[in-house]
Amino acid sequence: MVQAIAEDGTVTGAGATLHLTQSALSHRLKDLEDRLAVSLFLRRPGRMVITSAGERLLASARLVLGELKRAQRELSESKNGLNGLIRVSTGCYTCYRWLPLIMSCFQAKFPRIEVRIDEGSTCQAIQSLVSGRIDIAVVSDVPEGEMFRSSPLFDDELIFVLSPRHRLAARRFLRATDLAEETVIVYPPRETSTLVRRVLTTAGIRPAGILELPLTEAILEMAASGLGIGFVAEWAAKPHLESRRVIARRLARGGYHRTWSAVVLADQHLPEYFGAFIEMMRHTPKFAGVGRKQTT
Repeated sequence: MVQAIAEDGTVTGAGATLHLTQSALSHRLKDLEDRLAVSLFLRRPGRMVITSAGERLLASARLVLGELKRAQRELSESKNGLNGLIRVSTGCYTCYRWLPLIMSCFQAKFPRIEVRIDEGSTCQAIQSLVSGRIDIAVVSDVPEGEMFRSSPLFDDELIFVLSPRHRLAARRFLRATDLAEETVIVYPPRETSTLVRRVLTTAGIRPAGILELPLTEAILEMAASGLGIGFVAEWAAKPHLESRRVIARRLARGGYHRTWSAVVLADQHLPEYFGAFIEMMRHTPKFAGVGRKQTT
């Protein structure tokens, strides 16, 4: 309103620009001046002359209106796939071993789309998705409910890693009961650990100790030193297995398999490039040697 009056010099002309009657615009201007307790314009015959207070407000108005125009343009371009932002986080720090490669491949194809990792949402990706902090949560535990929409990405297997000198090294595979007298090494927090929640608690087993470490490399090093037994993705342990610093044992005969999925909010209208990014993540095994690709 202030900008329109300053540019036209009359309330009538400004009202036509803003699709308001002269009376309505005059009332709005008076309300604004009363609220600010200053005069923004001097009323002169046939013309509105802006005051110093009005000049100050006009300077701010131009900044605000310019920012709004830029935001509208960016949102329009985002809708058309010209530029945009994808905020993503995962359910485990291990995923950051392959996610940067996917980001690099994606941005080579979509150079004007920024992919931003929210590291602070790791291990609580679903909560951050619901709060609006991120757009895509990459998790192995897909939440239930109509508010979520998920896309399977790939499968992998979790294995036990332990020192070749460990007393259980001679076993062909391990059961939950074998861990009753052992220290297990898990990702924090232990309450959400797959090993604790899905394997040990389900079997009614309480291990002798639980050591929490956020990094896969640290878990593997501790296991190699004989200070506990880790439970990590087979692909993440591959370098240590090849060097024989640790050995791998499956959970029982069938192993423990899981499916990674990309989860978004069902009522969120996402631009097409989100689908392209999720589809590229489905090819993670081809790019990074991770697990097995989902085919359903």
